[in-house]
Amino acid sequence: MDPIEINAGTWYLRALRADERIDDRPSLADLGEADPDYVSRCAAHWASETGYSWAVCEPTTGELLAEVTIDPHSAALSTRARPGHDEAAAVAATAVRRFAAAALNLTV
Repeated sequence: MDPIEINAGTWYLRALRADERIDDRPSLADLGEADPDYVSRCAAHWASETGYSWAVCEPTTGELLAEVTIDPHSAALSTRARPGHDEAAAVAATAVRRFAAAALNLTV
């Protein structure tokens, strides 16, 4: 499956990126993610449908504020947010739950 973008009102959710236009790795480091291959591993999970992850972004800058992930095998949803952005993670989690129910037939 290709990554799905989700509009969550104040924030938008997109696939994690590390390319010439957007590099989420510095923001992910703020979340405690030090693995330089994390973004590519998340892309591989989307492709194999073994995991789904979203960057929760500020819409005007595209800056990653939080991350939401789903493990389809355990139906577990997790979030982590940069300092001061817990609300973005919570709103995004609600949108991802709706997506999981509608598109993946998965209750998380």
